[in-house]
Amino acid sequence: MMTVETIIPDGTGKEDIKARERIIKDFYAEWIKEHPEKKIWNINLQDYIMVKYQSINETYNKAARRYESTLAVFRLTEVMQKAILKEERPTKHGDKNQKPYSKLLIMIYEDIKLTVGVQKSTQEKVQYCLTSIGSNKSK
Repeated sequence: MMTVETIIPDGTGKEDIKARERIIKDFYAEWIKEHPEKKIWNINLQDYIMVKYQSINETYNKAARRYESTLAVFRLTEVMQKAILKEERPTKHGDKNQKPYSKLLIMIYEDIKLTVGVQKSTQEKVQYCLTSIGSNKSK
């Protein structure tokens, strides 16, 4: 598994964002090797949260924009286990990425926001996005 010792660029330029996208994708690939069922039990929800293709895609698109959010991805397992439900939100009408979900669960763990989609067809909970809600400052 990649560790925080991995060099993560902290700039805001296009090259740094692309490098962070690659780091996030590589992290998820390793995470899936370690968690082949692609799910983690969340204590607060008393249910599994699944990781699917859209989890990776949405997270790398959002988290790569900020250094702190890229760091937050390295805590995926811990966050999925320990995040606490703060609110339920309806999905955004017309957002094709949110279309499969009946609602979004906004969960918080320390300074990390975990957004979980509840699938319309199965009621499965799917990790939709993970980002830092901390300061906007670089490291």
